[in-house]
Amino acid sequence: MLQYLALLLLIPLLDSLFLVFVATRIGAPLTVLIVVLTGLLGMLLVRAEGRHTIREIQRKLATGELPTNELLDGAFLLVAGALTLTPGLVTDAVGILLVVPFTRAPIRMLVRDYVVVPYIDKQSDGFATGNVYVGGFPFDDAPGGASNPGGSAGPTGTGDAGDTYDLDDDAYDVEFDDEDRQ
Repeated sequence: MLQYLALLLLIPLLDSLFLVFVATRIGAPLTVLIVVLTGLLGMLLVRAEGRHTIREIQRKLATGELPTNELLDGAFLLVAGALTLTPGLVTDAVGILLVVPFTRAPIRMLVRDYVVVPYIDKQSDGFATGNVYVGGFPFDDAPGGASNPGGSAGPTGTGDAGDTYDLDDDAYDVEFDDEDRQ
């Protein structure tokens, strides 16, 4: 939690220092003009991309598809709108990176793979991504345990009721003659 607070405090500090640096190089009036123009540009881009994203969400919903990428894009556009309206060149640059589709796509992929999918996996115990435990009852090592009233060992034990066999692909390829099918 402290990392997020430190990050929230570091961003305005970095933005202010960069504004002072730019203002000493090119002058204060030109720096203010650049900040205002990047804010306006960001606002126009967010508005156009927002309309496009809403149309894509409606199109996918009409065809019965899930608009997962479009919903992430909508969240990015909300953040981008807040960043571009915040005065500063660093926040404007990050906001514009989130608005432009060809830079938003890799960011979306990273957020989906490293934030969204692990969160959903944790909340659904692996059912959302198919990352579930198979092969008996989990944590069933002891014979006669609460989930194993028969007394035979589970998939990791030595009893015959829970033994598992690792079969290769050839074991499933059984050829039948016409006589065997009748």
